[in-house]
Amino acid sequence: MKIKNQFLQNTLILSIVAVVLIALPTLLTACGVLNAYSAGILSLGGIYAIMAISVNLISGITGQLSLGQAGFMALGGYATILLTNNAHIPLPVSVVLAALITAFFGFLIGFPTLKLEGDYLAIVTLAFGEIIRVVLVNMKKLTGGPNGITFPTKLTLDPSFAVLVIITTLTVLVVLIQNFIRSSYGRAILAVREDEIAAKSSGIPVFKYKMIGFVMASFVAGIGGALYVMYVGFIKPDQAAFAKSVDYLIFVVLGGMGSMTGSILSAFVLTFLQEWLRFLQNYRLLFYPVVLIIVMLFKPQGLLGTREISFVKTFNWIKAGGFKKLGEKIKSFKSKKEAK
Repeated sequence: MKIKNQFLQNTLILSIVAVVLIALPTLLTACGVLNAYSAGILSLGGIYAIMAISVNLISGITGQLSLGQAGFMALGGYATILLTNNAHIPLPVSVVLAALITAFFGFLIGFPTLKLEGDYLAIVTLAFGEIIRVVLVNMKKLTGGPNGITFPTKLTLDPSFAVLVIITTLTVLVVLIQNFIRSSYGRAILAVREDEIAAKSSGIPVFKYKMIGFVMASFVAGIGGALYVMYVGFIKPDQAAFAKSVDYLIFVVLGGMGSMTGSILSAFVLTFLQEWLRFLQNYRLLFYPVVLIIVMLFKPQGLLGTREISFVKTFNWIKAGGFKKLGEKIKSFKSKKEAK
């Protein structure tokens, strides 16, 4: 009975947090507290957070270094536009189909490449990302060539609705992926990440679980690409460039390899900082490498490492008088300092 009550309490806490995270930015945008510009940055932060989750799934959770996630994002974006414009499929169905198409390409690319490891896998995925970009540039009739293609204006999301759709999608993905990681499949993938030889000797089919992680990461990247074109209303082959994949990898490295919440926070913080530092013009592009160098020097595992921010533990800490105990510790520290 106690376990059941604890489960219901935890579910209630997480449900309330999810509703607040979705409703608060939407209400602030609808009421005009957040203007269209701020809502746009928040929406882009949400899209980049989804891409950070995609990279973290393959690099942080599965333990394989991929440098081609931007290519999968571009595939998801192009597939959404083509399915909506050319095939006249309803937008929600187009998004799901685009993500499935991206996952299928992830399977095709992952099948021959995931037999490689480390730097070799990184080089091959980088090459596939560039292949995707070159193909998109040359298939002018379908993709518009280097100039890209536009999304129907009537289907483009306005700022307030974009925040609702993107943050809701981000929240749902986090819930689903966290539950997957805690499942037997997720634990098998974590075992592969920690030690492939030990996992193989325990009877875990290593290649199978690598493929599951890679295909899931491709699926999430496809959703990120679909949301990108729905909000921005435009996409071109440059979206599949290597530099974009590096940007998404930076979010994960700074937040912590294996930490979903760390990657998401890093994506939002860095997206907002890039906008706030616009007065520095092109010098703001130096911000990423400087921050990365500082973090790697003082905390090479990232800001959160493999830890996650737990709302349930935070609630239980507050319920147990955490703030009161913290205040007592601060007073005790001050008194000891004054005594010296």
